[in-house]
Amino acid sequence: MNAVITGATKGIGKAIATKLAENGYNLAVCSRNVAELRAFAEELKYTGVSVFTYAADLSDKAAAYAFCEAVKAKMPELKVLVNNVGIFTPGILLDEEDDSLEKQLNLNLLAPYYLSKFFGKMMRRQRSGHIFNICSVASKEIVTNAGSYSVTKSALLSLNNVCRGELAEYNVKVTAILPGSTLTSSWEGTEIPAERFVQPEDIANTLYTILNLSTGVNVDEVTLKPIQF
Repeated sequence: MNAVITGATKGIGKAIATKLAENGYNLAVCSRNVAELRAFAEELKYTGVSVFTYAADLSDKAAAYAFCEAVKAKMPELKVLVNNVGIFTPGILLDEEDDSLEKQLNLNLLAPYYLSKFFGKMMRRQRSGHIFNICSVASKEIVTNAGSYSVTKSALLSLNNVCRGELAEYNVKVTAILPGSTLTSSWEGTEIPAERFVQPEDIANTLYTILNLSTGVNVDEVTLKPIQF
């Protein structure tokens, strides 16, 4: 069983990668930070699975496709793709700099677009596989001070739905996960108690549960929000 996870060295991506590795999935993971990739691969040695690491800035199209080709050389068959990598730049849409949208668009939408096309074609040939897109509650709700971020995450949900429609006849599943406030490094320094947040492990456990449902069912989307926030 092989899985590709982007942005896998911290937060939600790390929790998902760890969960899958502990359950026998070989991994292909990428991040921009070489040292973090090496440390994470070392950390996962106890699982006994293969961990292929690749340093790449997925906001660059050429780098994204280079990662795809490197993965394909290592993993000619793929069971899971998790489009997790993303960036959040706070700002009011009317007041933010134009490049705020451009930078977030490249990573939050275009990177998943490239990877979904590349690995989606592999899964279409296999007639099996599962793509997960880590969206956000901002994909469907207006979030204060998250102008361009909300636009890109809304577009990611649309991409998810288009892929699901195109791949369903080939027995390939596509699921959107929409987390609310999740305890990741973006909340570093907050005075809000940790237990008030969605935990990265909650998202990992949800994803793994969905992976193990019966072959005839697809979870279109799932939203995880803090009960009190």
